[in-house]
Amino acid sequence: MEQTGRPGVSAPNDSFFQTRDPALTTSVAVSQDAVLVQGVLREVARRIVGQEYMVERLLISLLTGGHVLLEGVPGLAKTLTVRTLAETVRTSFQRIQFTPDLLPADVIGTQIFDQPSGEFRVKHGPIFANIILADEINRAPAKVQAALLEAMQEKQVTIGGTTYRLTEPFLVLATQNPIEQEGTYPLPEAQVDRFMMKLRVGYPTRAEEKEILRRMAGGESIAVNAVASPEELMEARRRISELYMDERIVDYIVELVHATRHPAEVGAPDLKPLIEFGASPRATIALGQAARAHAFLRGRAFVTPDDVKSIAPDVLRHRVLTSFEADAEGVTSDTIVERLLTVVNAP
Repeated sequence: MEQTGRPGVSAPNDSFFQTRDPALTTSVAVSQDAVLVQGVLREVARRIVGQEYMVERLLISLLTGGHVLLEGVPGLAKTLTVRTLAETVRTSFQRIQFTPDLLPADVIGTQIFDQPSGEFRVKHGPIFANIILADEINRAPAKVQAALLEAMQEKQVTIGGTTYRLTEPFLVLATQNPIEQEGTYPLPEAQVDRFMMKLRVGYPTRAEEKEILRRMAGGESIAVNAVASPEELMEARRRISELYMDERIVDYIVELVHATRHPAEVGAPDLKPLIEFGASPRATIALGQAARAHAFLRGRAFVTPDDVKSIAPDVLRHRVLTSFEADAEGVTSDTIVERLLTVVNAP
């Protein structure tokens, strides 16, 4: 995985970054960070061929606590990648296979009657694990999808009138198949907005597919080791939150999100009839967190405009709702976000 920004980004010694606090740089750039990240990537690579984009974004979610929705056709190793990433951390993991007959109690738990004691007791559901894989989330009805709302946003669930806190780290990684329509229930906008990122997973290259064939020829599962603890993960999150972000980067993030609501103000009036609703302030928060984590993975203690540009499509694509006119013209939210990235001036 690359360790520097893309061509065209100023070098770390550029005057743009000379205002950063040296104390913050020292406190963040410590050796265990590199060991943690490289250890996880090394273990994931033992089982997963290619898919660097998906692996990096999932690692960003792990390092920020943001939930992720993965969308792609069957057979692209979405489920396997999530499971593998979970196995690299010494923490609990649960997979929930979403089906049309699933009930909310199957996700969060319920009260059961204990006949010997004559009392009701709470049986926790799989949501009480640290990392949750919600497989084919759009196959379950809305009442089950809604059962995830409180857990994803508030990090707590309510059973029988009692509220239970979920143990950190808590992360929901969900998959869905975009090509099937029958027997599926599209996620409502309120639910989708709770995912920090929405990833579109593509096919591997010829060389990667050849390597996949070689590795899977024996039909045996490739073992991976747990190389990170929850404590190390939470400490990494704390350090990421301290990464230096120049005020001009903050303004750039706010301007980019604001442009999804009022594109005419940034010189793109033609986009106004194509956007039904723009991104919420939750997108601003997510874009800042993800940009910091993106810089962290490249060994930097400061955020550059390139970090924002790299992560913006994944943070904004599911938050920019297109109009009927856009759908009729075949314009997607990805197209709109790409256009906004060209018209909003970066610092």
